[in-house]
Amino acid sequence: MKKKRVAFCTLGCKVNQYETNAMMQKFIEEGYIVVDFEENADVYVVNTCTVTNMADKKSRQMLRRVKEISPDSILVAVGCYAQVAREDLEKIPEIDLILGTNDKKDILKYIEEMKGEVKYKSENDVSKKDMPNELINIKKSVVTDVIHNAEFADYGTVTYTEKTRAVIKVQDGCDRYCSYCIIPYARGRVRSRSPENIITEISEIAKNGIKEVVITGIHIASYGKDLKEYRLIDLLEDVQKIEGIERIRLGSLEPTLITEEFVRRLSKLSKICDHFHLSLQSGCDETLKRMNRRYTTKEFEEGVNLLRSVYPNVALTTDIIVGFPGETEGEFQKTYDFLNKIAFYKMHIFKYSPRKGTKAETMPNQIDGNVKDERSRKLIELSDKNEIIYNKSYIGKELEVLLENEHIENEKRYVKGHTTNYIVVKVELPEEDNVEEYENTIRSVKIKNTDGIELKGKLANK
Repeated sequence: MKKKRVAFCTLGCKVNQYETNAMMQKFIEEGYIVVDFEENADVYVVNTCTVTNMADKKSRQMLRRVKEISPDSILVAVGCYAQVAREDLEKIPEIDLILGTNDKKDILKYIEEMKGEVKYKSENDVSKKDMPNELINIKKSVVTDVIHNAEFADYGTVTYTEKTRAVIKVQDGCDRYCSYCIIPYARGRVRSRSPENIITEISEIAKNGIKEVVITGIHIASYGKDLKEYRLIDLLEDVQKIEGIERIRLGSLEPTLITEEFVRRLSKLSKICDHFHLSLQSGCDETLKRMNRRYTTKEFEEGVNLLRSVYPNVALTTDIIVGFPGETEGEFQKTYDFLNKIAFYKMHIFKYSPRKGTKAETMPNQIDGNVKDERSRKLIELSDKNEIIYNKSYIGKELEVLLENEHIENEKRYVKGHTTNYIVVKVELPEEDNVEEYENTIRSVKIKNTDGIELKGKLANK
């Protein structure tokens, strides 16, 4: 019997990537083969994102792309955009199945239900051209309420992952309600995954040879808020004990999490990677207040100083929104000056995008697009400058690199990997060596030079 084929497109954050891995695992267990999104498949799944208007647009584009590749396939839209824009997606005729953020874990059940409906119609010998219109495009839409859902949607033990790094979802939802953000409406309230299930999953992944795990969630700083006397730092201390795991990487953190106690306990965990993504959004207190971010630049800087006091080579990255409603030239200058002072390793710059249903959408003094473009350009230039300076500081030093995959450049063979602080390193391979013996190993690498974005080096013992 010919095996069924399924293809996935994942947009957005690491939580979506984890959930795609979980769905892939379920399909494989049911006998499907996972193929590339551009290949012909029986089922296509687009795991959508809705964090910006551009994310919405990309989600729609990828959904419409499917029927060009395979007109007779089943097309499934799942995830955050499906959760908040169900009615919009129902107007796209190409889509067969729409599932919200909590509903996608049961994707196979809903696909089988649809197949049953199609099979019933064919057995009744009704040709497609004679079918009533409502039967030609069989569409199922399942989007349950997440705002009032207090249960974590657990996919079970997910071991389907990359060769060297596994994303682990420990938490879902957000209770912060920043004035620009639609995610609480797409993901619901804070729900924490049980520590026992997390530890079981990571232990199984370790048995498969994976050395690095990325702890992620929608708002992982809130992990444990709904549990009894067990928070994120307690979980990290338990993950530290798992044999085989050599690196623990953290996803995006709320700045308010970085307290003296948290950093003190964290610094005792040898497996924690010295790369922290602290989501700032603005370097101006007035703008932060309108954003409902609940901290000041002074508090943020204190957290940065705490991390730098115990992690001397720490790489700090952040997200910044430019052109937020009411952001004056003076406010933007405060942001620029603050970012220049902090000197992040890298900054992800976003131009403010109004989201329907958020408080910021109706705020006065919306900023002109040209102004947003100019402010974005200035901050990207600052970010690029900082990245180059930081990377150059490693020339001549030895770094521990988790090697991941082969890379060919100018007919030269390299194996690519990441340092603990998430810098990409390309390591020259001796001609006679096989790349497989290096993949998923941690090696000491002598850094020779950099192109500004990535480091290049040679194995220290070669």
